[in-house]
Amino acid sequence: MGATIAGLRVLDAAAVRAALTYEAAIPLVRQAMIALSNGRVRQELRSFIGLGPGRTFAIMPAALDEQAVFGAKLVSVFGDGQGRKAHEGLVVLFNGDDGAPVCLADAGEVTAIRTAAASAAATDALARPGATRLSVLGAGRQARAHIDAIARVRPLSSVTLWGRNFDRAAALAATTTLETGVACVARADARRAVEEADIICTTTAAVDPILQGDWVAPGAHVNLVGSSGPGQAEADSVLVAKGRLVVDHRPHVLAHGGEFLRAKAAGLVDDDVIAAEIGQVFANPALGRTGDDQITVYKSLGHAAQDLACVAWLWGRAG
Repeated sequence: MGATIAGLRVLDAAAVRAALTYEAAIPLVRQAMIALSNGRVRQELRSFIGLGPGRTFAIMPAALDEQAVFGAKLVSVFGDGQGRKAHEGLVVLFNGDDGAPVCLADAGEVTAIRTAAASAAATDALARPGATRLSVLGAGRQARAHIDAIARVRPLSSVTLWGRNFDRAAALAATTTLETGVACVARADARRAVEEADIICTTTAAVDPILQGDWVAPGAHVNLVGSSGPGQAEADSVLVAKGRLVVDHRPHVLAHGGEFLRAKAAGLVDDDVIAAEIGQVFANPALGRTGDDQITVYKSLGHAAQDLACVAWLWGRAG
């Protein structure tokens, strides 16, 4: 018979969802990214094992020196072939004092919350103060999560959605309007969905671009979120070349940032197109937006530092 491990706290999806609010997660992720940029987090490049078309197993380790914890996220990412993907797995947290595992948390729920929280933190730092019109490309879980998270950092006046399945996008728009009170509409055309937006989030499983740089209005801020590997790109190379590119972690984007890698392969940019890491911008806002008409682009790959910071907070709160 199996037995529980002494001192190991297990947090299922419901427990994570109940405790890890955006009000908690946004500052947690912000501090984690500052620590990653200034060397107080040690993190290796993630490793991938392909399991067939649209299916990946990833291992993401890190050590958070200030919190005296370390651990890893073990996650499967399975796409359904219709522009949607699901994250399933576990975040394992170890106590840095004695090396014992102390917390096991549902990775799907942690990922869903911290990903949107990271985009919200980046939006707060990079979008214009008066930005109120949000456009989200995607109609899945991350689409709604991004609406909810970004509403914590900007007073949204409208939300426009686009998805490959228009009926699904329309249903999400109706639900979002009812539950948030913010006017949310679905568009059948991606260009129409983004052309008047102040803030744009791409949250799809697209392999090839669904956002063109020429569609983005001057002064807009873009969060590129859905593509997490070198073979995927949600935005075209024009956007990478014309925007001020801020990334979550330079070494990871140089190796795995699909939009950047395509623009570099096309000869449009080199490594110097990366203006800063988001942790550097959080610590020094002068490294972020430099003008009202500038397009800012945040490339998010997601990191174990974010996952472990959130789970360490959950473990400390429950202890």
